[in-house]
Amino acid sequence: MNITLKSEGYQITVNTIGAELKFFQAPSGKEFIWNADPAYWMRSSPLLFPSIGNVRDNKTIINGTEYPMPKHGFCRDMEFTVVSSGKAHATFSLASNEDTLKYYPYHFELLLSYELNGNKIKVVYEVCNKSEEIMYYHIGAHPGFMCPLEVGETLEDYVLQLDQKEHISSIVYDLQKLCFQSSKAGITLEDSPLLPLSAELFDQDAIYFRHTGSHGVSLLNPVTKKGIHMAYPDFSSIAFWTPAGGNAPFLCLEPWNGAAIFDDEDDVFSHKRDIQSLKPNEAAFYKLEISLLGY
Repeated sequence: MNITLKSEGYQITVNTIGAELKFFQAPSGKEFIWNADPAYWMRSSPLLFPSIGNVRDNKTIINGTEYPMPKHGFCRDMEFTVVSSGKAHATFSLASNEDTLKYYPYHFELLLSYELNGNKIKVVYEVCNKSEEIMYYHIGAHPGFMCPLEVGETLEDYVLQLDQKEHISSIVYDLQKLCFQSSKAGITLEDSPLLPLSAELFDQDAIYFRHTGSHGVSLLNPVTKKGIHMAYPDFSSIAFWTPAGGNAPFLCLEPWNGAAIFDDEDDVFSHKRDIQSLKPNEAAFYKLEISLLGY
């Protein structure tokens, strides 16, 4: 089921499967969210929970027991309940059940709230631990945006502009071993907020900057000043992805608390980098804001 929110001529549509943002449309009719064309990528903006990326051999160990764990977790393919909705806001909920317990032994509730205010979307993720023990998890977002945004443009016309200067190197993903390499640096920003885009940047899969000082990034055409800004104040890291090959007309901006398996990690879920934890009956909140620039 789709829920549509409207504000000042803008509108968004969220599907109850995965509480996934499917459309973000300007008053002109222009669309900004990737359309899930399966020729390139069959999703638009999946939720990443309780795992980000892949674990080794798609299995992980929780409380001494081995569990299967799909890439990016399981919530993106599950039906959420609409808790509340109005003209410009809606909240969706997923509670642990017999299906989630096959992958993840914790009892939890996950709430996603969307609020549309003109050309800005505010998203709040609320994670609630309903178990009688500490609950461990990763959480992230994976929205895909149309890129280029205008006819006649190419990916190379765009830059990624972080909200502050960074001196940081990306962490390289090994496509053969299917893990991040803890000791190998990739793309480096040297006291700069800017990463000019090209197809070749994504030959080794996602560009992953761990623990950035910035908590916001723009996908921007520096000539026209048009694009998209994402603020991610409650996420420690950011990744960028488009399929290798250079012809997919979209780019994903992915705020992460967590990541896929590293080559020096074991298979115990609670040992993973940037693992989040909640005591019994605790809750945590993670906010995002997506804004259109020049539209």
